[in-house]
Amino acid sequence: MNNDNNIQNIPLIGENFPEMEVVTTHGTKKLPADYKGKWLILFSHPADFTPVCTTEFVSFQKHYDDFRALNCELMGLSIDQVWAHIKWEEWIKEHFDTEIEFPIIADTGAVASRLGFIHPGGGHDTNTVRAVFILDPEGKVRAILYYPQELGRNLDEILRMVKGLQVHEEHKVALPANWPKNELFGDHVIVPPAKDVATAKDRIARGKAGEFVCEDWWLCHKSLDK
Repeated sequence: MNNDNNIQNIPLIGENFPEMEVVTTHGTKKLPADYKGKWLILFSHPADFTPVCTTEFVSFQKHYDDFRALNCELMGLSIDQVWAHIKWEEWIKEHFDTEIEFPIIADTGAVASRLGFIHPGGGHDTNTVRAVFILDPEGKVRAILYYPQELGRNLDEILRMVKGLQVHEEHKVALPANWPKNELFGDHVIVPPAKDVATAKDRIARGKAGEFVCEDWWLCHKSLDK
């Protein structure tokens, strides 16, 4: 942990996203207040007019309807000025017939530094990582991803994470590896582990009744339909 009192700690999973006002291609936004009631994907990219970032923005836009169907908005960020973002959007529209519809934060470096988006090995203060923050409708950080500059993001995985978090919120269950295509349980979800003897016995009974599938009292799973 950094001991410099002048440097704020970056927000962590489960913490409230820090309140801030940002300049974007869609005007000034207040985070997270302007997105209260919605999920939000806030993602940084190293720079405008760079090859991998261009492919990512096209992919984010092509998946935008999928995110919106989950009540989830998108917001990009890099240490570039608004005019650079706008010109890059125009270039993407001209060359790939894709119009970027979500806002992009024009950062001076202050926002990226506050959120821990600066690449430690970048060699200068304007080199941001490919970071992803997933915020819930209350403005809490629910997931954080960091990618190296040479590796573009997997949009299917980010969508899966939003879906999984929403399933957890609604049903209070956990999700197995590669859900909903887990190698052991398919699309089943994991029932939270028993925390006392009575619940452990109840799990076995409910498993025998067909409500759960229990490999043991501590590992029960079920269909979302049950």
